Amino acid sequence: MQTLIGKQWHHLPVNQVAELLKTDLENGLDTFEVRHRQEHFGPNRLTPHKGKSPLVRFLLQFHNPLIYILLAASLITALVKGELVDAAIILGVVLVNAIIGFVQEFRAEQAIQALSASLTSEAAVLRASQLQRIPSEQLVPGDLVVIKSGDRVPADLRLVRMRDLQVSEAALTGESLPVEKSLDEELPVEIPLAERRSMAYASTLVTLGQARGLVVAIGDTTEIGRISQLISSAKEIATPLQRKIAQFGKLLLWVILALAAFTFLAGLWRGQPAIDTFTAAIALAVAAIPEGLPAALTVTLAIGVSRMARRHAIIRKLPAVEALGSVTVIASDKTGTLTQNQMTVQAITLPDQDYQVSGSGYDPIGEILLGNQVVDVAAQPGLANILTAGLLCNDSYLVFRDDRWLVEGDPTEAALISAARKAGLDEKQLKAELPRLDEIPFDSQHQYMATLHAPKAGDMKLGFDKGAVEVLSNRCVQALDSQGAALHLDRENIIKQVDSMAARGLRVLAFASLELPPETKNLSRQLLSSGLTFLGLQGMIDPPRPEAIAAIRTAHDAGIRVKMITGDHPLTAAAVAGQLGLVSLPDGLADCVLTGSDLSLLSDADLIEAAQKADVFARVTPEQKLRLVEALQSRGEVVAMTGDGVNDAPALKQADIGIAMGITGTDVSKESAEMVLTDDNFATIEAAVEEGRGVFDNLTKIIAWTLPTNLGEGLIILLAILLGIALPILPVQILWINMVASLTLGLVLALEMREPGIMSRPPRNPDQPILTPVLLWRILIVGLLISIGAFGLFEWELLFGSSLEAARTVAVNAVIMVEIFYLFNTRSLTQSPFRIGLFSNRWAVAGVLLMLLLQVLFTYAPSMNAWFDSASITVAAWSRILLVAFLGFWLIELEKWLRRRVDRFKP
Repeated sequence: MQTLIGKQWHHLPVNQVAELLKTDLENGLDTFEVRHRQEHFGPNRLTPHKGKSPLVRFLLQFHNPLIYILLAASLITALVKGELVDAAIILGVVLVNAIIGFVQEFRAEQAIQALSASLTSEAAVLRASQLQRIPSEQLVPGDLVVIKSGDRVPADLRLVRMRDLQVSEAALTGESLPVEKSLDEELPVEIPLAERRSMAYASTLVTLGQARGLVVAIGDTTEIGRISQLISSAKEIATPLQRKIAQFGKLLLWVILALAAFTFLAGLWRGQPAIDTFTAAIALAVAAIPEGLPAALTVTLAIGVSRMARRHAIIRKLPAVEALGSVTVIASDKTGTLTQNQMTVQAITLPDQDYQVSGSGYDPIGEILLGNQVVDVAAQPGLANILTAGLLCNDSYLVFRDDRWLVEGDPTEAALISAARKAGLDEKQLKAELPRLDEIPFDSQHQYMATLHAPKAGDMKLGFDKGAVEVLSNRCVQALDSQGAALHLDRENIIKQVDSMAARGLRVLAFASLELPPETKNLSRQLLSSGLTFLGLQGMIDPPRPEAIAAIRTAHDAGIRVKMITGDHPLTAAAVAGQLGLVSLPDGLADCVLTGSDLSLLSDADLIEAAQKADVFARVTPEQKLRLVEALQSRGEVVAMTGDGVNDAPALKQADIGIAMGITGTDVSKESAEMVLTDDNFATIEAAVEEGRGVFDNLTKIIAWTLPTNLGEGLIILLAILLGIALPILPVQILWINMVASLTLGLVLALEMREPGIMSRPPRNPDQPILTPVLLWRILIVGLLISIGAFGLFEWELLFGSSLEAARTVAVNAVIMVEIFYLFNTRSLTQSPFRIGLFSNRWAVAGVLLMLLLQVLFTYAPSMNAWFDSASITVAAWSRILLVAFLGFWLIELEKWLRRRVDRFKP
């Protein structure tokens, strides 16, 4: 029985399939054989994926060099003078960070469970000549399953009997329209999954008709099971921020340890007591540790999450916020993301005229155009005839609900209704004037639908047909022109018109009419076999979203390449790509499109080259989507991948940023993604990238503002040790500066608005460190300014008779005031704060006022004096402090001005 697994069932005749499966096509399997196969193959369900336990996921939140530093800071702080409260504060920051990360990622590994849930709970199966409903888990290979409209296919089936079967496979293949199934035998082995008409696959939805099929695969061996394994094997990709923070944290850890060791050895070399030297070394470590930085980073990302949510993007993992700002390639699904997922008639062709239809989607706002002129449909009976045929030979409805037009029925028929409404036809009036007497439903064998109507104003009955061009045109004997006059039927011209429309990616339907005797009450296929009048063609497509076109243009301006990866037909993909501005389409040909068949022939090296050069990929399988993402990543690209189906899930998980659709997306795709679009709109991705760039800018500003303080404090302690004098700032005072200033001043930078021109910049180099040479230089300047200013003012106060406590208070206030003035420098790393508005960030103003109030309390409140060994200082001391901070502000502005001058003259 093991030989049943992996067969190319679509390639084999039905009889051979039944023979291999040892199944009776009329009676199904007997009970004994079912029991035997259940023992051999096991249940029809996906093997649960063993993810990390909640405890392990929580503990992994601490696996970060910066967190190691904070934990060490908490321990050190507890040891220095027994400051247990300060140690608890730092530990609290660590725990808050861990809890936020744990909550955000709690459901990140649920993709396989969502896949399991997508299988149906029950199936109708024929066993021992008895039709019975059983839990789908009990199905075995060889079972004879019955499916009908509304059912989800419970396993992979080789179809053996059917009537008018259509299956929506969008979640599995990306095909935008339901697929008409057939009993074609011996299809080529290598034919794409989307074109295997004789197969029905697990988790897809039957939209029309009924069928019987032999179960050829269950559980992990189904197509959806293969995707499950792909999701399991996809690697977790660290975001650029996570990689850079890890590198930065490791570097900072070694620098702090080296400085502390150097301080301890220097003290011993000078002959100071070991305990004093150790205390000083601990003080330097506390000074160098940016206690508030992880909290500031987390809050900045959380603010980014909030801003993106207002722009219809829900972030499931905090680091994904910043990673969006690093994106260099957006690989997007077509249907519903770049397009509206609403079929729209764009062209109407009569034997003597070609019309265009404006507007998009189901919204009946638009016009019928001839050239650039709006057409009066009442003056062109031939045009009115074809629109009436599309409206009346139709079983679907358009309804306005939840502020949008929705279709109840077939998307193609909805497009015909919308086109007729754009022409001004009154649907209710026409249905009253031409009530329907009979109909022949569409079926895949005959490829047409027909309706019979009884005009109230005449005796002759009227029939309307719509369907495949080759079927209807062969039954027509004449045609009507735009004025309703009879013409000779030119079949060669019709073929040329169809080819022209198909080359533009349009799905083409033909329309015909037939006058019948008054006594006719019913339609028959024999009546419709000849004598029809050809009315013309309507061509439709799922059109691009107008906002997606603008968003792609913005993405290109930002140096981000956009690639369309779809399961749809190459011609359709090419046409949409041309309208979106992704490619140029000479003669409407799809030469710019690589298909899944093309990709399957490429080696890994050739695939990497093709992934870089091509921008449109059609008829791709889940494995190929995954390979494309990996190929782009191998070239150092930061890839954002969008998708809504089960087939997209492996690539979504592999991508640096997986983006799922909130409306049409499956649970599987949402669980595999880091971001969910609540409006399924590509323009939201561009907006999210813009927000991501703003978030990274703010993160950089926070780091650039925080580190000079730690550097300056460390240099102050180191200089005091080397000179053998009292510490200008005590460890407890350093904790006050680092924690309070970070919360009141540093966090306001997270609320900075995006700077102008943010989407005109090229993407950041993924390999570029957070601290660029420019930022390192600025951190060094400000760090030296803090150390020299605070140390100099400390010595000045002692020289002129101030107490040690007062001198230390002056030093602390000097550090704080330099931080305050430098905060306004840092609001833009390149521009003057006067140009962006010195007080445009009201949160910065509020933070500064709060910090000043706290420093007044720190300096003059008796309780604060007791807790922090501070003391009151004079007005003269304040003036010297302000002078140092003021000079520092203008020094940084001079450096920025000089750098702008240099950049202006660069080639």
